[in-house]
Amino acid sequence: MTNTEIDLRFQAASNIVADAADLALSMQPAPGKPQASLKGRQDYVTEADQAVEKFVTERLQALFPHDSVLGEEKGGDIGAQYQWVIDPIDGTSNFARGRSRWCISLGLMKENTPVAGIINAPALREIFTAQLGQGAFLNNRPINASKTETMSEAMIEIGWSPYVPEGWFQERMSSMLSLGAMPRSLGSGALALSDVACGRSDGYLEHTIFLWDVAAALVLLKEAGADVSPFIAMGGAAQPTTILASAPGISPILSQSFNVKMT
Repeated sequence: MTNTEIDLRFQAASNIVADAADLALSMQPAPGKPQASLKGRQDYVTEADQAVEKFVTERLQALFPHDSVLGEEKGGDIGAQYQWVIDPIDGTSNFARGRSRWCISLGLMKENTPVAGIINAPALREIFTAQLGQGAFLNNRPINASKTETMSEAMIEIGWSPYVPEGWFQERMSSMLSLGAMPRSLGSGALALSDVACGRSDGYLEHTIFLWDVAAALVLLKEAGADVSPFIAMGGAAQPTTILASAPGISPILSQSFNVKMT
């Protein structure tokens, strides 16, 4: 792994995502009824999703023409040595209603290994960043996963989407309540994983999640010392896959309760 190559890409990507965040903010609708199109039940896409992805993709391809790019809206591939994975707006349902909990997520992979990530939540004024072997940061300050060790103190977020089997979400919520944990569901997978990385929450589970939702967060979680299910090894680079991220002190309990293997 050539750190200079990754550093170069990371610095360029940070600037690109910052500009994309400004673009997204300028396009966000006011609070109210969602201003978006439905791809499926509670599965929104906005003009901003498409505009941000196009903006980021074109800037990346101009700077790194030999890298591959995969985006949520327009697709692409991850066939090159360096692979960019973009979720132009993660938390679109929040974005479309004028809420603040949404972000732009850009992950860099090298030969299917996550090596850098940027998660920029402009409405929250928060930027999560990480490079493999160099730590994880929130607004340039180091972050670490929570040291929580008991479920009675734990806060766990469980992601809902139209892809979960009927009854699955309710069963997992009930399981968390029976263990004494405080359940949450806030509408952005990338930010939920970021919260685990910085210790704001102690775990995040989603039954079906895509690579563009997690590519940036995977390196963030690793560098912050969180435990994470083997998303890439489970096929996550090619298809939607389950993810579980946890504070190390409670990961055995969550792994058993949710029946998800951890690394």
